[in-house]
Amino acid sequence: MYQSFYTGALGAGSFLAKLSVVSNNLANINNNGFKKESVEFADLLKYNLNDSEDAVTELMAGNGMRVQRTYSNFNSAAVTQTNGVLDFAILQDRAFFMVQDVGTEAITYTRSGHFHRGELDGKFYLMTDSNRLVLDQNQQPIELGQLEGEDLGEVREKVALYTFEHPSRLLHVGDNEFAPQDEGAEPILIESPMLATGALERSDTDMADEMVQVIQCQRAFSYALKVVNTADEVESTINALRS
Repeated sequence: MYQSFYTGALGAGSFLAKLSVVSNNLANINNNGFKKESVEFADLLKYNLNDSEDAVTELMAGNGMRVQRTYSNFNSAAVTQTNGVLDFAILQDRAFFMVQDVGTEAITYTRSGHFHRGELDGKFYLMTDSNRLVLDQNQQPIELGQLEGEDLGEVREKVALYTFEHPSRLLHVGDNEFAPQDEGAEPILIESPMLATGALERSDTDMADEMVQVIQCQRAFSYALKVVNTADEVESTINALRS
């Protein structure tokens, strides 16, 4: 009977975690270049009721499930025209801008190309919305001229894109940015980057799909709690009969 409590509680917790991911997707539906996260579940240990440990029959029981991982699909999404001279939309899958934190010099990656002209130590650089430096093909900050509104045609040639051998292993670190979670994962420079200027890649979050996920999570969470309540009622009945 204790196993029923455990299984029900695990199920409720797992779907609560999924609901949190879906909520984050919905909250970022209007953020340029945002890539929605998906949740992957894994069954916990299963065992056979009437056969050997490794046998597979119709009478299988288990210990519930857990969230195994969350992941993002880095395929290209729809593009919207902005006519902003420092707006760039990535037109190819699994490609990223490389950006650097001004204070810590930490490197992260993003698909959001909404950049601006930022000042640092008396010079002007291409920066992200979170004031991180956009890096070029040599992993150096892209320096702009002194005069705002000047010809920025050369900027397009300096903006670089990078990819990874296994992009699905990138970890979301906030601010619509990602970082490798595997030590030694090296970025790969894309020799012929496909970029659209004066445009931005939209979020790939689909409102209808996410709302379906919300309903599924709510129902699954409710059913998991019913398992816990039923187990509690059965346990109470058994204890009453023993007394």
